[in-house]
Amino acid sequence: MIIEPRIVKLTTRTEVDVRRTIPHAKLRRIGAWVFVDHFGPTEQVDGMTVAAHPHTGLQTVTWLLDGLIDHRDSTGTAQNVTPGSLNLMTAGSGVSHSERSLPGPTSLHAVQLWIALPDAVRSMRPTFEHVETVPTATFGEHVAQVFIGEWGSATSPATVFSPLVGAEVSVGTRGSIPLNPAWEYGVLNIAGSMSANGDDVPPSALWYSSVGAGELALTGAGTAIVIGGEPFREPILMWWNFIARTHEEIEEMRMDWNLHTYPSFADRVGGWIPAPELPNVTLTPR
Repeated sequence: MIIEPRIVKLTTRTEVDVRRTIPHAKLRRIGAWVFVDHFGPTEQVDGMTVAAHPHTGLQTVTWLLDGLIDHRDSTGTAQNVTPGSLNLMTAGSGVSHSERSLPGPTSLHAVQLWIALPDAVRSMRPTFEHVETVPTATFGEHVAQVFIGEWGSATSPATVFSPLVGAEVSVGTRGSIPLNPAWEYGVLNIAGSMSANGDDVPPSALWYSSVGAGELALTGAGTAIVIGGEPFREPILMWWNFIARTHEEIEEMRMDWNLHTYPSFADRVGGWIPAPELPNVTLTPR
């Protein structure tokens, strides 16, 4: 299955358009991966300004291919995001953060992914991890920078709470990549042209493989983000920047944020993004 991206705007304070593939009406998640955004490459290196906003019940994965981003959050973290390094923020019971692109590089190109936290740990204390250099694995002519989980000879040191893998893959012309047949997988084309198990994957589109595949035949010349994981069986309720289990939990998270009860932090952006109005229906987990 191919999921075509839809264009979304991050905020009114940024010029960067985002191409989003998950969540989608046909595909809610891949393992515990529940959100896939791709933006750039763009020359608007000073165009991304995202003021303070909250997250709960999830982990955010920021993976930069080009550019420089200033990340600040309520755990006390002030971290520059650079290409090839991993920023992993575990929101747990609630965290707030901001992001802004910094001048210097000539382009900005990145993906941001969300991971749903299992119920047993979703209320944990927020944490932040920065991995400066992630390990690599080679599969024929393909080279994978493994930023989450284990793949081939590479194991990321990043902390996750579900069986997962996430990697940037430089796609070569030959080489089969081993897959866990008990997992589902996605291939996001972020640059160039490629096919996955015989299916052409358009730019910024996501190719999906359900449980059962034992290998991934990638061909072409470009760069892909490959994500995979054991199917996540817990029903979740995802609304705005929150992942909960009930409508009432979402209402409480929204109210807490708009009443400024989330932990605060200092940054160079200023302001904050209020939570939108809830729809006039009872939200249900899926």
